[in-house]
Amino acid sequence: MSRLTPGATTLARCTSPGGFVDVATGWHFACAVREGDGAIECWGTGSFGRSVLDYGQTEPPEGEFSAVSAGYLHACGLRESGEIACWGRGSFGRTDAPEGVFTQVSSGTTHSCAVRENGQAVCWGTNNYGQSDAPSGVFTQVSVGAWHLCGLRESGAVECWGDDEYDQSNPSPGRYLAVSAGMRHSCALSSFGTRCWGRRDERPLETIAVPAAGGGADTTPTATFTAVSAGGFHACALRRTGTLDCWGLNTQGQIAAQTGTFTAIGTGQTHTCGLRSTGAIECWGARDDGRTDTSTPTGTFTAVSVGEQHSCGLRSNGAIHCWGANSRGQTDAQTGTFTAVEAGSLHTCGRRSSGAVECWGDTTSVRSGSYAVVSSGESFSCGITTTGSISCWGSNTSGQVPASRSP
Repeated sequence: MSRLTPGATTLARCTSPGGFVDVATGWHFACAVREGDGAIECWGTGSFGRSVLDYGQTEPPEGEFSAVSAGYLHACGLRESGEIACWGRGSFGRTDAPEGVFTQVSSGTTHSCAVRENGQAVCWGTNNYGQSDAPSGVFTQVSVGAWHLCGLRESGAVECWGDDEYDQSNPSPGRYLAVSAGMRHSCALSSFGTRCWGRRDERPLETIAVPAAGGGADTTPTATFTAVSAGGFHACALRRTGTLDCWGLNTQGQIAAQTGTFTAIGTGQTHTCGLRSTGAIECWGARDDGRTDTSTPTGTFTAVSVGEQHSCGLRSNGAIHCWGANSRGQTDAQTGTFTAVEAGSLHTCGRRSSGAVECWGDTTSVRSGSYAVVSSGESFSCGITTTGSISCWGSNTSGQVPASRSP
């Protein structure tokens, strides 16, 4: 189970069965670029329950776009022509996009930045920390955080500007492939792994370093990763060799990865579970509510899914076994055979061989249909039907459960 920090978080580009090629999440709203016609579709609510009509951040302009980036109460899109269009709350000039042809755009709290065809970075909106005073020179990418931003030079060097109270604008030296700016920290991806700087929850990021996929900046990578799972304040990744690397907060021993080989990994709020190559499940971290102690089931499993404070495994015979916190009945698994299981915060969902989905715990109402994929969040779930449509159910406090979306 993963959580996104409120702010300007942009998800990786992909071509999805639901018919979208780019998606970005802002503060209680999200926008996506449709495949084919390039139209932008947004959904969600304004902050603190205010109507979307207050600011219009979910009312994108018409036209054909190639990318979208969502900020706090505004969003910007890159048209196929290379022009930028912004919408939503216009205070501080955050929607006053510059003219010209651009290759990329990124939106933050109350400002945005874009890269022109010639590599020049141009920023607009608030400038109380100098975040709109882009350095001269050529950039290949920019990423806007809360009050700072970072750009990637042609040389692979990262340069950041704006708020630097937590050293989030003081990048680690090196050659990088991509950069991402957060609220109080930044991270960059290199051929050897990921490096972060700044602070999170008042702890220096060097105490939660992300593992490299090799020996270091001057050595050839000796391993690659095949899966990753992000929990409350920690994450774990599965190497191609089957061994694990975990990093982040370790107050309950949740990153004390076990030795040996695994085929799957799942992370919760303060605990972690892995599926060994033998089919056995092993958990570590917080022991409250039987999350990692003797309540962990024995036997052979084909999958494991970890929620906030509970976990579920799919046995080789198709039965689901859950353990851990059960305040809402999230571990009271349904009987019968399943082909997949997905643990959310206070609920769990399982997919039958027919494609039907059944949920138990805090969220039990499921939209009928045959599903190929299901994913559970804090108080809602979404599934991709066998026809490629997206359907969601559960809590809709922030517009996270819109009407079904078809390709």
